[in-house]
Amino acid sequence: MIIAVTGLERERRIVAGPGVEAIAGGGDKAGLDSSLEARAARTHGIISIGIAGGLAPALRTGDWVLADGVLADGKVMSTDASWTTRLATRLPEAARGLMLGVDAIVAASGEKAELHRSTGALAVDMESHIAARVAQRHRLPFAAARVVCDPAHRTLPPAARVAMKPDGRVDLLSVMYSLLTHPAQLPALIQTGRDAKQAFGSLLRGQRRLGPGLCGPDLGQLALDVT
Repeated sequence: MIIAVTGLERERRIVAGPGVEAIAGGGDKAGLDSSLEARAARTHGIISIGIAGGLAPALRTGDWVLADGVLADGKVMSTDASWTTRLATRLPEAARGLMLGVDAIVAASGEKAELHRSTGALAVDMESHIAARVAQRHRLPFAAARVVCDPAHRTLPPAARVAMKPDGRVDLLSVMYSLLTHPAQLPALIQTGRDAKQAFGSLLRGQRRLGPGLCGPDLGQLALDVT
């Protein structure tokens, strides 16, 4: 059994399957950390998988990113090289590089550009760094594979920034209130919905290509590491 960490409940449903217990973080940093800690003793590895914000200008909606490391608070946490290589074999078109982990949503295109310039990270999400830290604490293999939803040039509208509940479900009331308060954001919100549909489609197709267990970890190597 491995643990797959996502942000949204919809992502969780896509990646859950045989040998994979999926958890939706919902932007709740403490809650996600606690959930992972409670499961760490009975898992063989942790993967952060789902959608992300694009930071590299060349990445488009639906593109996959495989992390060689996750950057948070100035520290890079490396991913498991063999697991990442197996992911790349199934997703050869994926970009590989640094992923950025943050505690708050990165919405503005200008902020994305600055983060890419200052860190070199390809994409950003709110779960990978939490998952990486738990994996490090328990000496578990860790991988991160994300699909770009909002590309670097896109600024998310206010409604999209309040759309996630702590359990990973969509907060429709908050979205509707934001839209009523700022109706001019409707075209941007529609575009965000189109991006999300494309990203979720790419995530589903990728999950099918990765297969049961999401390509890892290498249990034989894990046994050698433990002994």
